[in-house]
Amino acid sequence: MKKNKSFEHIGRFIMIVIGAVIAAYGLEAVLIPNEVIDGGVTGISIMGAYLFDIPLGILLFVLNIPFVYLGYKQVGKTFALMSIAGIASLSIATVLLHDVKPILGPQDPLLIVLSGGMLLGVGIGIVLRNGGALDGSEVLAVLLSRKIPFSVGDIILFINAFIFIGASFIYGLESALYSALTYYIAKNVIDIIQVGLEKSKSVKIISNQSQEIGDAIQARLGRGVTYSQGRGGFSNEATEILTCVINRMEETKLLSIIKDIDDSAFIVISDVSEVRGGNFKKRDIH
Repeated sequence: MKKNKSFEHIGRFIMIVIGAVIAAYGLEAVLIPNEVIDGGVTGISIMGAYLFDIPLGILLFVLNIPFVYLGYKQVGKTFALMSIAGIASLSIATVLLHDVKPILGPQDPLLIVLSGGMLLGVGIGIVLRNGGALDGSEVLAVLLSRKIPFSVGDIILFINAFIFIGASFIYGLESALYSALTYYIAKNVIDIIQVGLEKSKSVKIISNQSQEIGDAIQARLGRGVTYSQGRGGFSNEATEILTCVINRMEETKLLSIIKDIDDSAFIVISDVSEVRGGNFKKRDIH
């Protein structure tokens, strides 16, 4: 067991290093030469390196240390170690890639935003998926969300708004707007890397024909279903609630199946961040 655990940690460490190098390449070969920055501590580090002529790698490492410590206290030792590995790899990679030839020039602003955002998103997504972090601002946002009535996403957005406003004074408004767009693309790519293209959805169906709908879902969609008992708030009548988990590609077909059987069925569809255990595998229906 210990040997398997060691191999698992080594594999995660290697993937974190790979992710950090990809992110560093996106910064040094695409974004920084064209005066486009990322959000969070990375964005502050880029602006600091520009203003004070300090190597970016040093600023990235030093400015992230307090957040890694917070992560160690709040999340755990493994997260802190993996984050140190990611941040150290990013810092070293930016130093080694500092003189790399830019792959795009200022005449291609949309390509800069798209390619830079995708490279950053892929790199950061790989690191996050393997239990590490490249930027301390998200750790700070998690901690602040426990103290103030705002979500993690709201706090990150608030922090980055100030960073991009600062970038507008240093690089100009156009570069700041491109930076904000790059950050938006990177965040969406990170979500895809972490969750996958087949993002899961939980579906609850209330119908007088729930048994028939459940049989059709299993037969035509290949997904398992669960039945539970409920009671109508207005009618006070017992009712059966059908629950199943699908990926987003299957949503249209599921709605079609339900409509064919009971056009008046009550349906609630919500996003699921993660699915583990059980038997969440599509059964062969061919």
